[in-house]
Amino acid sequence: MHMTEHGDSGPDCLVNFRDLGGLPAEDGVTTRSGVLYRGDAPYDGDRPPEGATSWPPTAVVDLRDTEEEKSGPHPLERVSTVHHVPVLEGLRDESGADPWDTLAELYGCMVERAPKRLLEVFRIVLESPGPVLVHCAAGKDRTGVVCALLLSAAGVRRDAIVTDYVHTDRNMYQVLRRLRIAPEMPTGVDESAVRELVSAPAEAIEHLLRTVDTEDGGAAGWLIRHGASDAEIDRWRDKLLGSAV
Repeated sequence: MHMTEHGDSGPDCLVNFRDLGGLPAEDGVTTRSGVLYRGDAPYDGDRPPEGATSWPPTAVVDLRDTEEEKSGPHPLERVSTVHHVPVLEGLRDESGADPWDTLAELYGCMVERAPKRLLEVFRIVLESPGPVLVHCAAGKDRTGVVCALLLSAAGVRRDAIVTDYVHTDRNMYQVLRRLRIAPEMPTGVDESAVRELVSAPAEAIEHLLRTVDTEDGGAAGWLIRHGASDAEIDRWRDKLLGSAV
C-alpha cells in the first residue's frame, strides 16, 4: 500500500487525544482526570478534543524536533504555556541516519540518550497548576515513551500502561490524515488496514517498561538516578493518584 500526500486537511480536532485519568494503580486507586493529557499535534482552528475535562490545557509539552515546527507559533501558545522539549533532537548520527531499526530500539535510545529531556518533561508536568498536554506529531512514539514513564513512576499498573499505548492503533488512519500522509485505499477497505503500515505494538512499550524496571525502584528509580528527588516522586504520585496512595 503506497503512502501519498492526502488531498484534504483532515479532521479539525485532535484524533489521538486522551485524558490519562481512570487508569488503575495498585490497591484499587486510579489516576485523576484533568492532570495529564496526551495527543497528536494540534493545529490552528482545531476544536477542543472530545474527552478533555478542561480545555485549553494550562501547559503544553511539544516533543517535536525544531525542524518539524514549520508553521510558526504553536497554535496553543496564546492560551497555554508551551514548552518545547525536542527529545530526539541530536540523537541521530552526523549523516542524519537513525541509530535505531525498531521501535523498541528507538524507545531504548530515548531513555539512554535523552534522560535530561525526559526529566525536564517530568518536572514541567509536576509543577503545572492545571492540565498538561504532551504531544509530538502523531502522539505515538515520543509521547508514548514519555507517558509510559510518567505513569509507571506514579505506580500505574503495567497492563494499563500497555493498553493505553496500544489504543493509538485505532486512531492512526485519522492521525495520518491530519499529517496529510494518509494511505490510498480502495473503496470499501476498512481504515484498520492502515495498521499494517503504522502501528503501536505492545512489545515495543513492554520493552521500554522492562528497561526502566531494571532500576532499583523502577521508573521512579530511573528518574531519581537522573536527578529527580524522592520528594518530587512523592508529589507526582499524590498529584496523579491522590492522597489515597
